[in-house]
Amino acid sequence: MNIIQSNIANLPTKHGKFNIKAYKDGNQEHLAIMSENFEALDTPYVRIHSECLTGDALGSLKCDCQNQLNLSLDFIAKEGGLVIYHRQEGRNIGLLNKVNAYCLQDQGRNTIEANVELGFKEDERDYRIVKYIFDDLNIKEVKLITNNPNKIDYVKSIGVKITQRIPAITKINKYNEHYLNTKKAHMGHML
Repeated sequence: MNIIQSNIANLPTKHGKFNIKAYKDGNQEHLAIMSENFEALDTPYVRIHSECLTGDALGSLKCDCQNQLNLSLDFIAKEGGLVIYHRQEGRNIGLLNKVNAYCLQDQGRNTIEANVELGFKEDERDYRIVKYIFDDLNIKEVKLITNNPNKIDYVKSIGVKITQRIPAITKINKYNEHYLNTKKAHMGHML
C-alpha cells in the first residue's frame, strides 16, 4: 500500500465540530472524521461507514446508509470517537455498476443476486485502509458501531480489541425492507 495522507483540518457540521484527515490509496480517497476530543480517548466509538452516494448524498430510501451515517455522526459528536468514511461505493463495485445493480433490483433481484449477476462477489470491499488508519491514529481498542459481522471480524483480525458493539439500527421503510431483510438473512447483519 502506498498511502498519501492529508494534514488534519477542522470541519464544523450540522452534527457537531469534527477534525478530518484524508487518506489516498490508489484511486480511492478515504476520510477519518474525528470528534474534537478524539485524541484524549482510550477507547473511541468507531463507525466504519461504507460510501453510498445514492443514500448519503441523495437520501435514497432504498437503503439505510444515510440514516446510519447521520446516527453515527450525531453519536460520535456527543460521545467522542471516529467515523471512517470508507470510499468503496456499492460494496466496492463502483457507482456505475451499483446503478446497474439497482436496475436488476427493480426487476426483482435482491442486492446479492444483482451483484453476482453483474459478475461480482456479494461484497467486494477491501478493508486494508482501515488497518492503516487505525495504526496511523494509534487505535488499539474500539467500541464499534456496526451491524455487519464482516466488519467485526476484520477489526478483530487486525488485532484491535472490540470492547463493545453498538447497533446502528434505523427505521425500515417500504423501499428498504427487502434490502435489509436480505442483509440480515444472507449476510448475517444484526438487524
